[in-house]
Amino acid sequence: MKVLCIGDIVGKPGRKAVAGILPTLKRELAIDIVIANGENAAAGRGITLKTAQEIFSAGVDVITSGNHIWDEKEIIPHLDTDILILRPANYPPGVPGRGICSFGGVTVINLMGRTFMYEIDDPFRCADRLLDSVPAGTPVIVDMHGEATSEKIAMGWYLDGRVSAVVGTHTHVPTADQRLLPKGTAFVCDLGMCGPRDGIIGVEPEPVLRKFLTGMPARFKVSERSGPAVFNAVLVDIEETTGQARAIERVDREWTVDG
Repeated sequence: MKVLCIGDIVGKPGRKAVAGILPTLKRELAIDIVIANGENAAAGRGITLKTAQEIFSAGVDVITSGNHIWDEKEIIPHLDTDILILRPANYPPGVPGRGICSFGGVTVINLMGRTFMYEIDDPFRCADRLLDSVPAGTPVIVDMHGEATSEKIAMGWYLDGRVSAVVGTHTHVPTADQRLLPKGTAFVCDLGMCGPRDGIIGVEPEPVLRKFLTGMPARFKVSERSGPAVFNAVLVDIEETTGQARAIERVDREWTVDG
């Protein structure tokens, strides 16, 4: 089984890159299931039903998220429906939505780190609880949404041998540390993003620079500079009978976005 995990989709350029690249990629690489982080899909912050449907139409099967899941209020009621959009499972009880789902024989779990992030529930013990309900040998992909590389790497080692893959999201910068851990779990610290290459993690450089230089608040917006959009992902090859990963490789492309 081949599962493609796509990094944070940023705004319209990111959505266009996914729509332009993914259909051909699925055929070329014989991909069975596609998971993408969509928490920045709507103008760089949050996700709407319309942008989610656009991502699903491009060929994504499950959308994960992170700290920006609540930024577009309209999506919140839909999180309790059958739509396959996850929010981090370690939000406290009573929060809308869910952090685990199954699709095509694969279980997908969405977690969020706490280092330099919101002080929510422990993602490590949350993973323990969720995995107690998953039959042994089931392929499991974990999106670990976090700022700190150490916390994401720690989650990879903590779940080694218990899940098929732990893939990091949130920083929008792809890492080159993809590997198989000793007990059969594929790991990468950050998938990267799908969004404008010529910006600062997907947004216009000027307001970001102004904020660094002055310390004053600045409104960020998705970069509209001409140039390509990056498409960052990894492909995980999983042995279906054991749920162990056989291989992990980066899949990075570029797409020219017009308008």
